[in-house]
Amino acid sequence: MNKILLLTVLSLILTNNFFAQGTAGESAKYEYMFLIDMPTAGILEKGFVDVTTDIMADGVFIAYLNVGVFKNLSFGISYGGSNVISRGSIDWYKWPGINVRVRLLNESSTLPAITIGFDSQGKGKYFDSENRYTFKSPGFFAGTSKNFGLWGFLSLHATGNYSLENSDGDNFVNLMVGLEKTVGSQVSFILEYNFALNDNNGDFGDGKGYLNAGLRWSVGNGFTLELDFRDLLENSLREDGSPDRGLRINYIQAIF
Repeated sequence: MNKILLLTVLSLILTNNFFAQGTAGESAKYEYMFLIDMPTAGILEKGFVDVTTDIMADGVFIAYLNVGVFKNLSFGISYGGSNVISRGSIDWYKWPGINVRVRLLNESSTLPAITIGFDSQGKGKYFDSENRYTFKSPGFFAGTSKNFGLWGFLSLHATGNYSLENSDGDNFVNLMVGLEKTVGSQVSFILEYNFALNDNNGDFGDGKGYLNAGLRWSVGNGFTLELDFRDLLENSLREDGSPDRGLRINYIQAIF
């Protein structure tokens, strides 16, 4: 019952997440904290609340709540499970996820933004025997992001991370890179590549890394819809061999 209550509360706030980094017709006031699964250097401004829901294959549903607590500091929680949108019993995640990030350097005309943080929320099914998700959580990370004016906006991102989901013995430091390009005034294209250096021991990953792509549509007033395609290289050995299609819904609101 407590798990259902937590997920319900997070989802209800959705009616009142965030837009970002000068893309798709909005001002550069809001920053995306993620591309698809990759953490960026984005951070919430003080006084803003960000609510996100991820809907993925296998009935996976994850709700997130992030708050800009102080200047250059944000904190968030998340919770979900697999088989939520389906039939039969729900496989709730073992623990809620925690997301904390601190901005070390703000972006300037010459320097990128740099943010460090911790995120324990993985994606997909949770496997109790291996103590991990299908797609591992970032864990400790450091991200850098830089925006450029190029027929609209082009954002480049790079992140290094160390996941605590290492019971499988695959605990190497990992690297992710990605970009976002606006297409017109309301839509942007997202592409990210997770080298999966910490997930290539042959039990979950095939050593090709995870290539993800997506389309974001800024509906307006901070409301964003996103269509995501995960694992285009079919790296996962725990899925059916085809990419994962997912839907993300975002909304942001200033509360103080």
